[in-house]
Amino acid sequence: MSKYEIFNKAKKLIILILLGFPLVTRAVSLPNPLRSNIDSVPALANNIIKGLLGVSGSLALFFLVWGGIVWMTSGGNSDRVRKGKDTIVWAILGLGIIFLSYAIINLLLTILRG
Repeated sequence: MSKYEIFNKAKKLIILILLGFPLVTRAVSLPNPLRSNIDSVPALANNIIKGLLGVSGSLALFFLVWGGIVWMTSGGNSDRVRKGKDTIVWAILGLGIIFLSYAIINLLLTILRG
């Protein structure tokens, strides 16, 4: 057996010992870094979805206000009036879709929880 083969076998043995030692000695328990009421995947998904719906609702509100500003500052320009009205209409439709998606997701998560 050459020096290189012995060295490679020793290296593999050391790696196995170092990787396997923590697993053999004790089990590691980590605290939940999230809030204490999140103990399942559906609860985590519910919190993520609520956060995303809050952000999208804020964006829809921003565009609703922006459409009103564009409309009010149009100065009688029919193109800007139409642009402001369209922005308001699409923002209201977006809010409707957001509320509908929240209701559907809430229903699905309630069904998944049992």
